Amino acid sequence: MFKRILVPTDLSDRGNRALEIALNMAAGKDCRVVFFHVVEKIDDSEDEEFRSFYDKLIEKARRKMNAAVGRYDTGRTAVDIQIILGNRVKEIIDFTIQNGIDLIVLSSHKLEKVDAAEGWATISYKIGILAPCPVMMVK
Repeated sequence: MFKRILVPTDLSDRGNRALEIALNMAAGKDCRVVFFHVVEKIDDSEDEEFRSFYDKLIEKARRKMNAAVGRYDTGRTAVDIQIILGNRVKEIIDFTIQNGIDLIVLSSHKLEKVDAAEGWATISYKIGILAPCPVMMVK
């Protein structure tokens, strides 16, 4: 059913759980999983001024993502790792549109009944509203 699954991650254990679920969904099928991380860019920063800083963040993310893929991938699913510099929500939506993503699987947190409205500003909520494809939120 799904040919390209995007798994945005914040590099947390909860994000790794989303990867595990996406890989299980894709296993044995003609499906590609894209494990995706956005290094949030500081507004109004010149790329050259912060290049070394961003390079270190990208390398650290790559190590964590490779470890997660190694932990969950059984070798039955094609997994791509993508790391982009920018605004998280914008980059996730742009990548989804530009790469024909069929499904987004991402972590989310449970909302508390007392302050449920606070959760509406989360990245997962924004992706759920803006994505042009189905979104599965893993809690």
